[in-house]
Amino acid sequence: MAQPETGTKPDLHYTVVIVGGGTAGIAVAARLLHERPSLDIAIIEPSTTHAYQPGWTLVGAGTMTLKSTLRQEGGLIPSGCTWLRAAAASFQPDENQVTLEDGRTVAYNRLVVCPGLQLDWDKIEGLKETLGRNGVCSNYSKETVEYTWTCIQSLAGGTALFTQPPMPIKCAGAPQKIAYLASDYWRKHGTLFRTNVEFCLAGDALFGVAYYRPPLQEAVDYYGINLQYKHNLVAVNGPERKATFAVTNAEGQTEHVVKEFDMLHVTPPQSAPDFIKQSPLANGGGWVDVDPTTLQHTKYPAIFGLGDVIGTSNAKTMAAARAQTPVITKNLLASLDGKPLTGAYDGYGACPLTVAYGKIVLAEFLYGGKPAPSFPYDQRKPSRFAWFLKSTVFPRVYWDMMLKGRDVTVPHHPDWIKG
Repeated sequence: MAQPETGTKPDLHYTVVIVGGGTAGIAVAARLLHERPSLDIAIIEPSTTHAYQPGWTLVGAGTMTLKSTLRQEGGLIPSGCTWLRAAAASFQPDENQVTLEDGRTVAYNRLVVCPGLQLDWDKIEGLKETLGRNGVCSNYSKETVEYTWTCIQSLAGGTALFTQPPMPIKCAGAPQKIAYLASDYWRKHGTLFRTNVEFCLAGDALFGVAYYRPPLQEAVDYYGINLQYKHNLVAVNGPERKATFAVTNAEGQTEHVVKEFDMLHVTPPQSAPDFIKQSPLANGGGWVDVDPTTLQHTKYPAIFGLGDVIGTSNAKTMAAARAQTPVITKNLLASLDGKPLTGAYDGYGACPLTVAYGKIVLAEFLYGGKPAPSFPYDQRKPSRFAWFLKSTVFPRVYWDMMLKGRDVTVPHHPDWIKG
């Protein structure tokens, strides 16, 4: 990994450097320039394609096209912002510098770290060799999300397995969303009665926020899905259609159990990117160590973090990044001006849980799993209104507002909680 010589002059210098040109990076850059157009900002991002990943559940269920979720990265870089089409390799926070994989050094006055997380496909033996064929699919990859829809349509009975790895993962509800949509499709086509649907999750709770579990359990019961707790997928044999799980019993003992399948939807293990884990910015778990309220780094005051890469306890969702963006913007500008940081992130996250075609449980919550609805109805009840938001409104807000720096904050109201 490239490391600059201490004390050497950097190759480039910007007032604000943003590592990561995904949802969080583009949104923060656009918001900063909207607030202060004179700022000198650079985004470090190697990818040329930008994805609206919340749409991939609907792509896998056949109600949204993959094409509609993808845009050219260069077309989203805000006007006035420099795009460094390269990958970050290491950080030198004591020198206020980032080193790129090509060896160049980039100096900053303030740094925003938001490269997302990485999908650890290799942690499941045999998965990469069979993903996208042999009935093995995943909505977490743009290369295989359309194959999920192929698998759902072609299955006329047998065993369908859906997996969820240990937390944290991005969009923790996504692994079960596709299980419900697939089951609803098979129900409508008269094949669900001869299909054994199993949701195999590494944890011991269907959803992390207890307030929203009852309607999800109702969906599980309605479709006849078999919940398998403490089941962690560790290996896949695609040609033989066998999946191996590490299963932990009540005594804490773990044994390997092999399950045969006709369809297997895999949610891969996830972690912070390796270059973050190996950096001085990481906490003990490998995530960027920021204050959970101000989102400023706990050790390096010139550094801020947001999105999936930070080590806070909130859900890793697009909604969280959207709520964090104005906080980062306010605090970073205050930091540049030598003023106190008054922006406060409350842990807001949201998960539109698709329990059927046209029906969604809209889960919204704060730090500690405190429910925080934005609308004055019982959001635990599956609604077509929430489906409309998920399928139509949210994508437009994303492309036309959030990524252009003119997003508005929708207030949430914990006092609207239903008993």
